[in-house]
Amino acid sequence: MGTAVRPMGPSDVHRLLEQWDLRPSKGLGQNFLVDPAALEKIVAAAGLTPDDVVLEVGAGLGTLTRRLAQEAGRVVAVELDRRLIPVLESVLAGLDNVTLVQGDILALDPAALFQPPTSNLQYKVVANLPYYITSAVLRHLLEAALKPQRMVLTVQREVAERIVAKPGQMSLLAVSVQFYGQPRLLFRLKPGSFYPSPEVESAVVRVDLHPTPPVPVEETAAFFRVVRAGFAQRRKQLRNTLAAGLRQPPEEVADRLREAGVDPRQRAEALSLEEWARVAHVLGRLGI
Repeated sequence: MGTAVRPMGPSDVHRLLEQWDLRPSKGLGQNFLVDPAALEKIVAAAGLTPDDVVLEVGAGLGTLTRRLAQEAGRVVAVELDRRLIPVLESVLAGLDNVTLVQGDILALDPAALFQPPTSNLQYKVVANLPYYITSAVLRHLLEAALKPQRMVLTVQREVAERIVAKPGQMSLLAVSVQFYGQPRLLFRLKPGSFYPSPEVESAVVRVDLHPTPPVPVEETAAFFRVVRAGFAQRRKQLRNTLAAGLRQPPEEVADRLREAGVDPRQRAEALSLEEWARVAHVLGRLGI
């Protein structure tokens, strides 16, 4: 666990940007978290101990990185923007439990970020994710061979609400996250918590990953082929969108849906995780 560090606030962020002659990049979705109270709540939500290893995605100017280093045993901080690396090296100087990695998280294998690599490493993810890559980062981490045990993510509020949705308002994102873990929306953040202020509200979501999927599936890839097909045309009835996406006769699909106890006239957003598992199982007999 690292030494105690002074929390960084809005004045520190502005000073760093001026000192290094930097402007936040709109193209990279840079909105730096500058609210010390929000930082404390995020760190507390992760439930860190000196035994924990943390992966931070998008280290930015290091405001969150410093607090993570104070609580966790080890932090691997990934930052895409090369311009910010010298700033981070300066801000994180003296914190010997932080490893800084310049790179695109979507092109990095999480297991390779931890040295020496181990197949049974337990780690947590804490991240203020750029809105435009939230779904891609979630998919990348959840489908990785070495999955985190917990994720605490700052995302757009509407995305957070989609992640924790219940049957009736489900989406492909909701099914995907809930298949791998239990999500909870913890709290919302006003635009003023960031610099520059985004045009929308944000929220912090915690996802505790399941040791095994909560529903039985024969093959994960086949399960998600069916789910993706179901959400491909969300306004259509399931019998039609599944038939189109899986290239099967609509009546055959309707028969299989009824066998699974699902009304063929329902839309994808209405189904629970358990119902998707049953649908994938019966459709699997068609060679999907």
